[in-house]
Amino acid sequence: MDLPLPLREAESTTGLILALPKGRILKELGPLLARAGIHPAPDLMDEDSRRLRFPTNDPALDVVRVRPFDVATFVAHGAAHIGVCGADVLMEYDTDQIYAPLDLGIGRCRISVAGQAGLAEEDSSRWSRIRVATKYPNTARRHFAGQGIQAEVVHLNGAMELAPSLGLSRVIVDLVQTGSTLKANGLVETEVIAHVTSRLIVNRTALKTRPEEVAAMIARFRAALEAA
Repeated sequence: MDLPLPLREAESTTGLILALPKGRILKELGPLLARAGIHPAPDLMDEDSRRLRFPTNDPALDVVRVRPFDVATFVAHGAAHIGVCGADVLMEYDTDQIYAPLDLGIGRCRISVAGQAGLAEEDSSRWSRIRVATKYPNTARRHFAGQGIQAEVVHLNGAMELAPSLGLSRVIVDLVQTGSTLKANGLVETEVIAHVTSRLIVNRTALKTRPEEVAAMIARFRAALEAA
């Protein structure tokens, strides 16, 4: 069977590619990477660095730094062999090309439904349709469909908290860590759809074509978790 083009290109390199997300999760990953014996170039942690691909102390491993949602895309299409992303991304992406062997226990938060004060007192069982602002359209539709509610999704990539007060949507579905941003914008959390942590993910084809290398990398992360 022919491999997808991105994977053929990745296979032509000598080492593995590890995709990591920008932002808060990357900072939390620092100690875990160190315990796994992975030491990327120092500017990986520099948000101002324009470089996107970084060497590590292991000549058989390079790191790429991308947006959190893009980690799943890079790994699913084989442009990276292994990666780290949140369970929220996996729920939304929903592909059989990704295997998630380890829960890394970092980046703890939740995907929740929120709306303006008073929404929690309403009887949602009487809703038949609702407009939702979110960057998780698939997750939102599945959640409300499970309650017999049709979700009309307004796809936003940020500033979700403005949507209810400006009449763009009745509710939002978003990632919540402390709830302080919701409170600051007059919103209340009404439902928790899922609790989220970051996962180690692997391209399934790479697991078959480079089993020893990929398995060794998974083992390094597992040992790092056990050493915590």
